[in-house]
Amino acid sequence: MSEMLLDPPATASPQKATHDPVRDALMESRQRWQHLVSLATDLAFETDAQGRFVFLAPDTVLGWPSSSLIGQSAERLIDDDATVATINPFRPLVEIRHHRAWLCCADGRQALLTLSAVPLYDAAGQVVGARGVGVDMTDADVGSMQIAGRLRRGQVLHYILMQVKRETEVDAMMDAGLGALVHALGAEGAAAIGAVCEGSEIGLLHECGAGAADVLQVASNVVASGGSKASCVTAPDGRSVLAIGCDIRSDLPAGLAVWRAAGSCPWDQEDIALAGAAVCIVRMVLEHEALQREMTLQARTDPLTGLLNRRAFLEEMRRQIARLDRQAEPGTLMFVDMDAFKLVNDRLGHGVGDEVLVQLAEVLRKLVRPFDLVTRLGGDEFAVWLSGADHMTAAERADYLCKTAPQELQALLPEAFPKLGVSVGIATRRAGSHESIEELTRRADMAMYDVKRSGRRHWRVSLLEGD
Repeated sequence: MSEMLLDPPATASPQKATHDPVRDALMESRQRWQHLVSLATDLAFETDAQGRFVFLAPDTVLGWPSSSLIGQSAERLIDDDATVATINPFRPLVEIRHHRAWLCCADGRQALLTLSAVPLYDAAGQVVGARGVGVDMTDADVGSMQIAGRLRRGQVLHYILMQVKRETEVDAMMDAGLGALVHALGAEGAAAIGAVCEGSEIGLLHECGAGAADVLQVASNVVASGGSKASCVTAPDGRSVLAIGCDIRSDLPAGLAVWRAAGSCPWDQEDIALAGAAVCIVRMVLEHEALQREMTLQARTDPLTGLLNRRAFLEEMRRQIARLDRQAEPGTLMFVDMDAFKLVNDRLGHGVGDEVLVQLAEVLRKLVRPFDLVTRLGGDEFAVWLSGADHMTAAERADYLCKTAPQELQALLPEAFPKLGVSVGIATRRAGSHESIEELTRRADMAMYDVKRSGRRHWRVSLLEGD
């Protein structure tokens, strides 16, 4: 049997690798670019149209693993809304260079980066993302850090001012400003505190967040001590309070209080500096509020006696009559005119005359309840509105007034001076009556003049049929 020899199968010779010069050049260029970026910057990024990261370098950015941020909104790194409200460096609409922004680190700290970025466009010219780089400036020398702090304060204050500017009412202005400050400082709440009038205690004027009542006392102590130096104090419940006083033109004590929950991080120098700058905005709004209050008061009160003026008296009287009609209750008007007052001005001068008018205004205030109305109509004529009272109650008040007012007024005059007195006219508007204020006023005025004609120094009631 013949033997067959089989040759082993031929082995394929290895193929030589082929080189694409263009591809190799692009790879080398990309690698060179990555090396240069990692050496020259602390952050390189690309975002998509929704502002989400699609590329980050180096592998760790501000303590975050870059892979953990891919697909996340870039605004996650931005420390405060003030930055987003001005320029969002991760979603620029135009090219930006050397823009400073505070970003959040993985350990909760903040880092100041200088960012440069450009928007990316598609073939139709629509923005589809952004590409940029950033350099960490946080560890610069002390002078640079101070500049960085001022820049951040400037951004936050600009944001607070923009929030306040959007509002027209004082309450809304202060709510917007305090809310923005709370957010910027990572606080639990903030409040504007102060006295509303001379001699009153310091209280809450405006507040934002929880816990205002619990920190009021310690904050009030700081404000009451005067000065504008910030103080860090602890409330009885353990809250950490930053309080600052401010001087307003009304010379009333006022200030700002910001607080954090018990166990929170303490206030640092940058927090104190920011609150110290923000108190100027609080002072501005408080002064605006005080000015509005003063203008309203001047428009509604008699400058000599502080009583309601005629216009404000009639407005309030109309409101009370509408309520009394719904409740089926009466109301009574008293016209009060001083007897022999002209002698005071003629013989003793208008200065003494003014003192007498002020004293009569005080007597009338004591005569009525808090919800009743008193006005100086002009000269030595006054009016009183007794809400819910009938002519019998008004007559009792008028009788008391006619007996006591001369004694109060005479104390301001020389002993030999003729005795002063008052004449009072009374008119009651019955429950459910359709009588107008004008008619009611005419009746009270006529009753008062009847008193004048019949000897003065007493009172008279104008009665309608059925009274």
